[in-house]
Amino acid sequence: MRKIKILDTTLRDGEQSPGCSMYINEKLDVAEALERLGVDIIEAGYPAASKGDYAAVSKVAEHVRAAEVTGLARCREKDIDVLYDALKNAANPRFHLFIATSPIHLKYKYKITEDEVLRLIGEAIFYARKYLSNIQFSFEDATRTPVEFLIKAAKVAVSAGATTINIPDTVGYASPSEMKTLIKTLLTRVDGLDKIDLSAHCHDDLGFATANSLAAVEGGATQLECTVDGIGERAGNAAVEEIVMALKTRKDLYGIE
Repeated sequence: MRKIKILDTTLRDGEQSPGCSMYINEKLDVAEALERLGVDIIEAGYPAASKGDYAAVSKVAEHVRAAEVTGLARCREKDIDVLYDALKNAANPRFHLFIATSPIHLKYKYKITEDEVLRLIGEAIFYARKYLSNIQFSFEDATRTPVEFLIKAAKVAVSAGATTINIPDTVGYASPSEMKTLIKTLLTRVDGLDKIDLSAHCHDDLGFATANSLAAVEGGATQLECTVDGIGERAGNAAVEEIVMALKTRKDLYGIE
């Protein structure tokens, strides 16, 4: 039976929900609870963002032994250096690198071309591999990225050595049928993607976060990203308890452990 990995990002994306910021001791309590629940990966924060986030990621990395611990980093050498330093005492560390790929982000946030994005993806993964081989790469706003360019970006990331490719529905734009089709298309068109993990990270702006996550499973995803109670910025993220119970209760439908 196919198994789905659960990446819980309550401590990173969930904390962006108004009123949900946490002190380090609270983050450790949440991390320990997530470890007891049995999640596969805990995303502990974004260490290059602030001294507080760095300290929190470091503490979680030191305390969690069973689950993988990851943190977020941009495609910048300094971010990756800081991420490694924060995770260096983790029993099972993972890097999580990201860059946006949608036209609106490239034009207004990064002010760079598609070719420059592809170059940054390859260079960042190559640089990160000097520290760690367990590397997740996310294409921010993937569901508003033209499919052909997303395929190109995924090919670069897989060829460069990423071990997990993540497809974020960053602004909760996709429908379940679109998410399922996108996941299937990537698995069909990107050589080697079927040999590593393909993940979905869904937001709830249109109320589809859990539905889109389950649709990703139907399309062939092997990892889902979520938060406790679906907390997160704006309308929130997919809820870990909804995803887990849907897959468990309807094992007859999804065939998932």
